Amino acid sequence: MTPEASKGESWLNRGTTLANSDTADTPEPTRRDFLYVATGAVAAVGTALTIWPFIDQMNPDAAALALAQVDVDVSTLEPGMSLTVKWRGKPVFIRHRTEQEIAESAAVPVESLPDRLARNANLPSDAPATDANRGTEGREAWLIQIGICTHLGCVPLGQQGAYGGWFCPCHGSAYDTSGRIRLGPAPENLPIPVYEFLSDTQVRIG
Repeated sequence: MTPEASKGESWLNRGTTLANSDTADTPEPTRRDFLYVATGAVAAVGTALTIWPFIDQMNPDAAALALAQVDVDVSTLEPGMSLTVKWRGKPVFIRHRTEQEIAESAAVPVESLPDRLARNANLPSDAPATDANRGTEGREAWLIQIGICTHLGCVPLGQQGAYGGWFCPCHGSAYDTSGRIRLGPAPENLPIPVYEFLSDTQVRIG
């Protein structure tokens, strides 16, 4: 064998040895590793399937989505009359106010109110709680508000209490003819939802 051939064979043997060494340093996947990975995957899927019903129940169902908007005929409401409708599972008071009720509410200085914000979803959040801001321009006689006391969620009674508006007998919160809190533990005025008049006799809530 020539020296050149012997030298080439020596390098070839060295390369083979290095390749075998690299292979020996890399551990082969074992059946135990596979079981660990498979078990982890099954556990992750099982956890997802377990918590999904809890996540899904927080999504609105078909009935709730159908009630996202409610059209109400108010043609039968004369001044001094009220109507309660259900919207998104909540009672909504629709009041056709009298001129006296409007005048009494408009005469109250905002500075004297416990809650000085209008709480009207149709207006900016910082709108003051004037009587005009509790309604909508051109429809001042109409008061549309969610009928849930802002103290502990009771449903107040209409045209009762010291201010002739709404009174919650549970803890004594009294609202005026504009639905603003005037007396008792309730911290906020009755909230006004988004609404619009489609005509003189029909209003859409939501």
